Amino acid sequence: MSKFNKLFLLSTLLVVFLSATVLAVEPFGANVTNISSTRAPADAPTSAEAIAGNVTELNVTGFTITQSWQGYFGNVSGTIMLADNNDNVMYNWSLASPEGEIYASTNNSISWSTIKCLENEFGDHFEGLEAMFGIEWDDVDGVNETFSVDGSHENGGGLIHDLFYTNNIEFTAGQCASTHVFTANQRAEASTFQEVLLYDTTTYSVIFTSILDEESPLGFDGRAHDFEMLVLENGHLTDTSTTTYYFWVELE
Repeated sequence: MSKFNKLFLLSTLLVVFLSATVLAVEPFGANVTNISSTRAPADAPTSAEAIAGNVTELNVTGFTITQSWQGYFGNVSGTIMLADNNDNVMYNWSLASPEGEIYASTNNSISWSTIKCLENEFGDHFEGLEAMFGIEWDDVDGVNETFSVDGSHENGGGLIHDLFYTNNIEFTAGQCASTHVFTANQRAEASTFQEVLLYDTTTYSVIFTSILDEESPLGFDGRAHDFEMLVLENGHLTDTSTTTYYFWVELE
Protein backbone atom coordinates (compact mmCIF):
# COMPACT_ATOMS: atom_id res chain seq x y z
CA MET A 1 0.00 0.00 0.00
CA SER A 2 1.39 3.40 -0.94
CA LYS A 3 2.16 6.06 1.66
CA PHE A 4 -0.64 8.22 0.25
CA ASN A 5 -3.19 5.38 0.55
CA LYS A 6 -2.09 4.63 4.10
CA LEU A 7 -2.53 8.27 5.09
CA PHE A 8 -5.92 8.40 3.38
CA LEU A 9 -7.07 5.24 5.19
CA LEU A 10 -5.81 6.54 8.54
CA SER A 11 -7.57 9.89 8.01
CA THR A 12 -10.79 8.11 7.05
CA LEU A 13 -10.71 5.89 10.15
CA LEU A 14 -10.01 8.91 12.34
CA VAL A 15 -12.97 10.81 10.88
CA VAL A 16 -15.26 7.78 11.33
CA PHE A 17 -14.09 7.36 14.95
CA LEU A 18 -14.62 11.01 15.79
CA SER A 19 -18.01 11.06 14.09
CA ALA A 20 -19.13 8.01 16.06
CA THR A 21 -18.31 9.69 19.38
CA VAL A 22 -20.11 12.99 18.73
CA LEU A 23 -23.43 12.96 20.59
CA ALA A 24 -26.22 15.46 20.97
CA VAL A 25 -26.57 17.05 24.40
CA GLU A 26 -29.85 15.56 25.59
CA PRO A 27 -31.75 16.69 28.72
CA PHE A 28 -30.62 15.25 32.06
CA GLY A 29 -32.94 14.08 34.81
CA ALA A 30 -33.65 16.88 37.28
CA ASN A 31 -33.48 16.68 41.08
CA VAL A 32 -36.84 17.99 42.28
CA THR A 33 -37.58 19.15 45.85
CA ASN A 34 -41.25 19.52 46.76
CA ILE A 35 -41.52 22.81 48.70
CA SER A 36 -45.30 23.04 49.10
CA SER A 37 -48.57 22.23 47.37
CA THR A 38 -51.66 24.39 47.82
CA ARG A 39 -55.00 25.12 46.17
CA ALA A 40 -57.54 27.96 46.15
CA PRO A 41 -59.81 27.99 49.22
CA ALA A 42 -63.56 27.65 48.83
CA ASP A 43 -65.56 30.87 49.23
CA ALA A 44 -68.11 31.06 52.03
CA PRO A 45 -71.73 30.94 50.77
CA THR A 46 -73.88 34.08 50.69
CA SER A 47 -77.61 34.10 51.35
CA ALA A 48 -80.88 35.30 49.84
CA GLU A 49 -84.18 35.48 51.71
CA ALA A 50 -87.06 33.33 50.45
CA ILE A 51 -90.68 34.46 50.94
CA ALA A 52 -93.55 32.18 49.98
CA GLY A 53 -95.23 33.41 46.80
CA ASN A 54 -92.29 35.50 45.58
CA VAL A 55 -90.11 34.95 42.51
CA THR A 56 -86.61 36.41 42.76
CA GLU A 57 -84.01 37.09 40.05
CA LEU A 58 -80.40 36.44 41.09
CA ASN A 59 -77.01 37.06 39.50
CA VAL A 60 -74.63 34.37 40.74
CA THR A 61 -70.83 34.50 40.39
CA GLY A 62 -68.27 32.03 41.63
CA PHE A 63 -65.42 29.74 40.65
CA THR A 64 -64.58 26.06 40.52
CA ILE A 65 -61.08 24.58 40.69
CA THR A 66 -59.98 22.92 37.45
CA GLN A 67 -60.25 19.13 37.34
CA SER A 68 -57.83 18.86 34.40
CA TRP A 69 -54.57 20.61 35.32
CA GLN A 70 -51.84 20.70 37.96
CA GLY A 71 -49.50 23.67 38.21
CA TYR A 72 -45.76 23.59 38.97
CA PHE A 73 -43.54 26.62 39.55
CA GLY A 74 -40.22 27.44 41.10
CA ASN A 75 -36.57 28.27 40.60
CA VAL A 76 -33.75 26.49 38.78
CA SER A 77 -30.11 26.21 39.79
CA GLY A 78 -27.31 24.14 38.38
CA THR A 79 -24.11 24.04 36.39
CA ILE A 80 -22.83 23.28 32.93
CA MET A 81 -20.17 20.62 33.41
CA LEU A 82 -17.43 18.66 31.68
CA ALA A 83 -17.38 15.14 33.13
CA ASP A 84 -16.89 11.46 32.30
CA ASN A 85 -19.46 8.64 32.46
CA ASN A 86 -18.73 8.15 36.20
CA ASP A 87 -19.63 11.79 36.95
CA ASN A 88 -15.99 12.69 37.60
CA VAL A 89 -16.01 16.42 36.92
CA MET A 90 -13.09 17.95 35.06
CA TYR A 91 -14.62 21.45 35.08
CA ASN A 92 -17.94 23.17 35.61
CA TRP A 93 -19.55 26.58 35.14
CA SER A 94 -22.12 27.80 37.66
CA LEU A 95 -25.29 29.38 36.30
CA ALA A 96 -26.63 32.33 38.25
CA SER A 97 -29.57 32.81 35.85
CA PRO A 98 -30.13 29.56 33.94
CA GLU A 99 -31.54 29.49 30.44
CA GLY A 100 -32.84 26.39 28.70
CA GLU A 101 -35.86 24.18 29.31
CA ILE A 102 -37.63 22.22 32.05
CA TYR A 103 -39.42 19.06 30.88
CA ALA A 104 -42.12 16.99 32.59
CA SER A 105 -43.69 13.71 31.45
CA THR A 106 -45.57 10.76 32.96
CA ASN A 107 -43.00 8.49 31.26
CA ASN A 108 -39.62 8.22 33.01
CA SER A 109 -37.78 7.12 29.83
CA ILE A 110 -37.86 9.52 26.88
CA SER A 111 -36.21 9.03 23.49
CA TRP A 112 -34.95 12.58 23.00
CA SER A 113 -33.91 12.00 19.39
CA THR A 114 -37.53 11.48 18.24
CA ILE A 115 -39.13 14.62 19.68
CA LYS A 116 -41.77 16.52 17.69
CA CYS A 117 -44.47 19.11 18.29
CA LEU A 118 -47.45 17.43 19.96
CA GLU A 119 -50.05 18.65 17.47
CA ASN A 120 -48.22 16.79 14.69
CA GLU A 121 -49.45 13.57 16.32
CA PHE A 122 -52.76 14.49 17.94
CA GLY A 123 -54.06 17.19 15.58
CA ASP A 124 -54.86 20.79 16.45
CA HIS A 125 -57.82 19.92 18.69
CA PHE A 126 -56.07 17.28 20.84
CA GLU A 127 -59.21 15.12 21.19
CA GLY A 128 -57.22 11.93 21.85
CA LEU A 129 -55.11 13.58 24.55
CA GLU A 130 -58.16 15.10 26.22
CA ALA A 131 -59.90 11.71 26.32
CA MET A 132 -56.90 10.25 28.17
CA PHE A 133 -57.49 12.74 30.99
CA GLY A 134 -61.30 12.67 31.13
CA ILE A 135 -61.76 16.03 29.38
CA GLU A 136 -64.97 16.51 27.36
CA TRP A 137 -64.88 18.31 23.99
CA ASP A 138 -66.81 21.31 25.39
CA ASP A 139 -64.89 21.72 28.68
CA VAL A 140 -63.63 25.29 28.97
CA ASP A 141 -60.35 24.10 30.54
CA GLY A 142 -59.50 21.63 27.78
CA VAL A 143 -56.15 21.34 26.02
CA ASN A 144 -57.11 23.29 22.89
CA GLU A 145 -58.65 26.02 25.06
CA THR A 146 -55.31 26.32 26.89
CA PHE A 147 -52.71 25.72 24.14
CA SER A 148 -52.60 26.78 20.48
CA VAL A 149 -50.05 27.26 17.69
CA ASP A 150 -51.05 30.83 16.82
CA GLY A 151 -51.95 32.12 20.28
CA SER A 152 -55.68 31.94 19.52
CA HIS A 153 -56.65 30.24 22.79
CA GLU A 154 -58.61 32.14 25.40
CA ASN A 155 -55.62 33.83 27.08
CA GLY A 156 -53.33 33.79 24.06
CA GLY A 157 -53.62 37.25 22.57
CA GLY A 158 -51.61 36.03 19.58
CA LEU A 159 -48.66 35.05 21.79
CA ILE A 160 -46.34 32.31 20.48
CA HIS A 161 -43.23 30.64 21.94
CA ASP A 162 -39.66 31.68 21.15
CA LEU A 163 -37.13 29.62 19.20
CA PHE A 164 -35.60 26.84 21.35
CA TYR A 165 -33.61 23.61 21.07
CA THR A 166 -34.17 20.16 22.55
CA ASN A 167 -31.38 17.60 22.13
CA ASN A 168 -29.99 19.74 19.27
CA ILE A 169 -33.39 19.66 17.51
CA GLU A 170 -34.47 23.16 16.54
CA PHE A 171 -38.02 24.35 17.11
CA THR A 172 -38.60 27.68 15.40
CA ALA A 173 -40.66 30.44 16.99
CA GLY A 174 -44.35 29.49 17.01
CA GLN A 175 -43.75 26.02 15.56
CA CYS A 176 -45.48 24.13 18.39
CA ALA A 177 -48.65 24.57 20.41
CA SER A 178 -47.89 26.78 23.40
CA THR A 179 -49.32 28.90 26.15
CA HIS A 180 -48.08 31.64 28.47
CA VAL A 181 -48.70 31.05 32.17
CA PHE A 182 -49.78 34.10 34.16
CA THR A 183 -47.53 36.75 35.67
CA ALA A 184 -48.15 38.83 38.81
CA ASN A 185 -50.82 40.92 37.09
CA GLN A 186 -52.70 37.68 36.31
CA ARG A 187 -52.36 37.84 32.56
CA ALA A 188 -50.19 36.26 29.89
CA GLU A 189 -47.18 38.25 28.65
CA ALA A 190 -45.06 37.63 25.56
CA SER A 191 -41.63 36.97 27.04
CA THR A 192 -42.44 35.18 30.29
CA PHE A 193 -43.41 31.67 31.39
CA GLN A 194 -43.72 30.17 27.92
CA GLU A 195 -44.83 26.53 27.84
CA VAL A 196 -44.75 24.20 24.83
CA LEU A 197 -46.30 20.78 24.14
CA LEU A 198 -43.84 18.20 22.75
CA TYR A 199 -44.26 14.50 21.95
CA ASP A 200 -41.88 11.53 21.83
CA THR A 201 -42.89 9.43 18.83
CA THR A 202 -40.90 6.41 20.07
CA THR A 203 -42.42 6.03 23.55
CA TYR A 204 -45.68 7.86 22.68
CA SER A 205 -45.16 10.30 25.53
CA VAL A 206 -46.42 13.85 25.97
CA ILE A 207 -43.72 16.23 27.25
CA PHE A 208 -44.70 19.50 28.91
CA THR A 209 -41.89 21.98 28.26
CA SER A 210 -41.23 25.22 30.11
CA ILE A 211 -38.82 27.61 28.39
CA LEU A 212 -36.33 29.45 30.62
CA ASP A 213 -35.60 32.66 28.78
CA GLU A 214 -36.05 35.53 31.22
CA GLU A 215 -34.29 36.16 34.53
CA SER A 216 -36.71 35.35 37.38
CA PRO A 217 -39.80 37.38 36.36
CA LEU A 218 -42.57 37.98 38.87
CA GLY A 219 -44.91 35.00 38.81
CA PHE A 220 -48.62 34.51 39.41
CA ASP A 221 -48.17 35.02 43.17
CA GLY A 222 -46.11 38.21 42.92
CA ARG A 223 -42.83 36.40 43.69
CA ALA A 224 -39.86 35.84 41.35
CA HIS A 225 -39.79 32.41 39.66
CA ASP A 226 -37.68 30.90 36.90
CA PHE A 227 -40.53 28.80 35.53
CA GLU A 228 -44.26 28.12 35.72
CA MET A 229 -45.79 25.03 34.12
CA LEU A 230 -49.18 23.39 33.62
CA VAL A 231 -49.47 19.59 33.36
CA LEU A 232 -52.54 17.44 32.76
CA GLU A 233 -54.11 15.52 35.66
CA ASN A 234 -57.49 13.78 35.70
CA GLY A 235 -59.61 14.85 38.67
CA HIS A 236 -63.01 14.35 37.05
CA LEU A 237 -65.97 12.49 38.56
CA THR A 238 -64.73 9.91 41.09
CA ASP A 239 -61.06 9.97 40.04
CA THR A 240 -59.04 10.92 43.11
CA SER A 241 -55.80 9.11 42.19
CA THR A 242 -52.59 11.07 41.66
CA THR A 243 -50.40 11.20 38.54
CA THR A 244 -46.60 10.86 38.79
CA TYR A 245 -44.51 13.25 36.68
CA TYR A 246 -40.79 12.93 35.96
CA PHE A 247 -38.63 16.01 35.35
CA TRP A 248 -35.62 16.77 33.16
CA VAL A 249 -33.58 19.93 32.69
CA GLU A 250 -31.52 21.20 29.75
CA LEU A 251 -29.40 24.20 30.69
CA GLU A 252 -27.62 26.66 28.42
